Amino acid sequence: MFLSSNLKHLRKRKKRTQDDVAKAVNLPRPTYSGYENSVASPSIETLINLSNYFNFSVDNLLKLDLAKMPESQLRLLEAGNDIYIKGGNLRVLHGTVDDKNNENIELVNLKAKAGYTQGFADPEFVKVLPVFKLPFLSSNKKYRTFQISGDSMLPIPDGSYVTGEFIQNWFSLKDGDACIILSLDDGIVFKCIENKLQSQKKLGLYSLNPDYSPYTIDVADIKEIWRFVNYISAEMPDSLNDNSKIHQQIANLNDKIDLLVNKIEMI
Repeated sequence: MFLSSNLKHLRKRKKRTQDDVAKAVNLPRPTYSGYENSVASPSIETLINLSNYFNFSVDNLLKLDLAKMPESQLRLLEAGNDIYIKGGNLRVLHGTVDDKNNENIELVNLKAKAGYTQGFADPEFVKVLPVFKLPFLSSNKKYRTFQISGDSMLPIPDGSYVTGEFIQNWFSLKDGDACIILSLDDGIVFKCIENKLQSQKKLGLYSLNPDYSPYTIDVADIKEIWRFVNYISAEMPDSLNDNSKIHQQIANLNDKIDLLVNKIEMI
């Protein structure tokens, strides 16, 4: 049970004193202080009042270690979002924040990918990952960047850095969404998805490169899903689309015509 530490954390998060909370839920301050110090336990009625005051469910107040959760997850819980999925397990994301309590974007490069498969749930592992900021992204969401390898998602080049938004509710994923998926068997993969969770408790995964065959993965094997937001690469895509090729050919033809006209004018 995490009630005492959660009450203290949420009170400080709201910048309230023990007197403030005690008055709001009609308690003497020493009584409320006893709850935070684990020397007393609230009645069911008081627990419900505390739940209403902090805007967190009783279940979350008792079972989750809220002090270890990033602010983005706390906001989701506060807004009434459930962090459970039918048939799945509780997912608590470990993240890092800067000195102003703003969330960082952790970077999982190629060297860290193998370790991340085992250390994704270890706050000590996550804490040593490189971090950075992308100021144009929402401060209300959690992001992480993964370096991909291979050509299965061309035209996104090998070695690109793909940033994804952490997805709590997997049912919200839509067919065609590109996602970074961490699973027990495959480790980290970057694929487009077909959402079969309701009907089969599976995700269909396919590549943008048609040389790679699609496959399915059981929901029980999935640990994290990050929906594609953007990517960074030092390389241009390997191939241009048909319209770009046509425009390039027309531009080259115009250059040749200009040269020919210049030669004619010089004669």
